[in-house]
Amino acid sequence: MTLMLGVDLDGRDVLLVGGGAVATRRLKRFLREGARVRIVAPELHEEARALVADEGLTWRARRFRGSDLSGAWLVHVATGDPHVDRRIAERCARRRILCVNASDGVHGTARLTAQAELGDVSIAVTSTVGADPRRSLTVRDAIVDLVSDGRLPLRRRRAHRTGRVDLIGGGPGPVDLMTVRARRLIAEADVLVVDRLGPAAEVIAGLDADVEVIDVGKRPGRHPVPQEEINRIIVARAVEGRRVVRLKGGDPFVFGRGGEEVRACLSAGIAVDVTPGISSAIAVPQAAGIPVTHRGTAAAFHVVNGQGDIGDGTLAALRDETVTTVVLMGVASLHRLVAAALANGVPEDRPIAFVESGHTPQQRTTRTTVGRAVADARAVGLRNPAVIVVGEVAMAGLLVPAHDTIGAILA
Repeated sequence: MTLMLGVDLDGRDVLLVGGGAVATRRLKRFLREGARVRIVAPELHEEARALVADEGLTWRARRFRGSDLSGAWLVHVATGDPHVDRRIAERCARRRILCVNASDGVHGTARLTAQAELGDVSIAVTSTVGADPRRSLTVRDAIVDLVSDGRLPLRRRRAHRTGRVDLIGGGPGPVDLMTVRARRLIAEADVLVVDRLGPAAEVIAGLDADVEVIDVGKRPGRHPVPQEEINRIIVARAVEGRRVVRLKGGDPFVFGRGGEEVRACLSAGIAVDVTPGISSAIAVPQAAGIPVTHRGTAAAFHVVNGQGDIGDGTLAALRDETVTTVVLMGVASLHRLVAAALANGVPEDRPIAFVESGHTPQQRTTRTTVGRAVADARAVGLRNPAVIVVGEVAMAGLLVPAHDTIGAILA
């Protein structure tokens, strides 16, 4: 039987006997844990020598002596000679000092696990009979892979006095375009505050039944939950000691009002962090085979909120044939954008594309020109959610045939 314990080595004395490649790997691990490491070895691996110099470590360039054990909390032996390693491990056992014996197939009184940090949870794997580090690493990695699917039950089961808030970018829609960190934080959540956009439905389906889900999604012309109320909700739940995840489409800091929510949390003394997502400003055009930059065609891109004022910077971007202008939330104001563009010198034949429901089975791309944009949008019944791309990169056939997507071509 093996009893697994978490040992705090911060500031404690660890003795490494041996200076080869195995000892070097373990040396780096011990240093990450904050241990005070001493080394006894006639020779040192080149990388270990560099660490000794950089970290100011003590290295005795000789063979092991019994006096070296004095003051050690933990000993790691990897001399390359199993008989020597075993004798040192036996001596440690007599002095009640924990010892890791790195010889193949042999354990000392302690073992190093294959470990991963998943937020505030540590995952550790070891074999119970004989040393088999590759097996432990494989099992550990398989457990970590469950995080990306949201299938690892990471929620806290004991109430805490202080909660926290995580703002998460859900990306353009598909769950598999979310980051691994986002999936892990959702698996830890007690409360999920979701928008209309983003991968909410599929994520919610995998949650525990007692996770509170609050829909604050906005629709064009309809904002049932004002931003001030959203701020109040996430702060109030965190004050109760709960872990709150605010799941948004795209990226929280790209027209997602993430900054306002961060400010509300900090003002209330609530811990808050932001996990980025793939912005629809880049991902949705990409789904239609439109690169926002392309060598020889577009050297920069300008992202604008279509619901806001059309400023001088946006007009300058629209006029510049080397700049791509990406308009988010711009369907209702398309006529206003086009009128301003034409009145300020943007040529009528400047390419423009509408990409509706990007990265979904309902995706549809319409390519036209600034001069015909309003009429063609009306003809096809342009609807939200849609991203509008203005610039030479939107021309038909730049990368792929006009009516195909990159995914269709690769298929």
